[in-house]
Amino acid sequence: MTRQILIILSDAHTFSVYKVDGTVKQAETGFFLSELSKPLTHLLDSGYSVTFASPNGKEPNIDPLSESTMLAFLGQWWVKNRENKLIQEMRLENNLANPRPFASISDEELASFDGIFIPGGHAPLSDLGNNPELGRILWHFHNAGKPTAVICHGPYAFMSTKHAPNTPRFAYKGYNITSWSDQEEKLVETLKGGTVPKVESTLALEGAVMVTGAAQKAGAVTVDREVVSGSNPMAAEGLGKRLVEMLQEGEQVKGA
Repeated sequence: MTRQILIILSDAHTFSVYKVDGTVKQAETGFFLSELSKPLTHLLDSGYSVTFASPNGKEPNIDPLSESTMLAFLGQWWVKNRENKLIQEMRLENNLANPRPFASISDEELASFDGIFIPGGHAPLSDLGNNPELGRILWHFHNAGKPTAVICHGPYAFMSTKHAPNTPRFAYKGYNITSWSDQEEKLVETLKGGTVPKVESTLALEGAVMVTGAAQKAGAVTVDREVVSGSNPMAAEGLGKRLVEMLQEGEQVKGA
């Protein structure tokens, strides 16, 4: 039996930076390379098939910062090359170049997916948090208790559950969640010279219990019910491993 994972990406190639003078600057972004490729590697190596989806099916962009050999890969160019090669394979052999539009995935088809994964990069801030179709999709995985993995800015997509057609409320109230922290975002704001929407405080206002600290910043993941979450690229490896474990645990329960 085919084991299917839905991977959610943004159509956005920029995100908004709000300047002190009242103007809004668009900064280039996309998905963060290692935050997609590391969990994706664990999924593929464990025999899972993946389907990419985005709001309108546009080809996603790679966040340019995430391709920096020195900043993102600490000089490990061979790791960067390996991850870029995987993404290129997904463009050619899977549907990464033309993701499924959210609206094209019916409620009936959602039942065929075993889990869902949303990587980071600043792109989710632009078009995932208020998308009704994504809200509908996330409610399916939430109600079914299917493994749901999010990292960095990916948890911002949880805000979409407030815009879902039939259940417009935040699905993850009371959940322990780790995301890109407000403290980490302040470093980006310093570099960009303006303010950026915050993931951590936005989810906290909706009733999520935000788990942050030295361990989370160093790559520890947080698990609560069906959700596994991480703060930044350092969590990508552990997030991928834990997601696969949760999927396999679910399969064992079904087979019992």
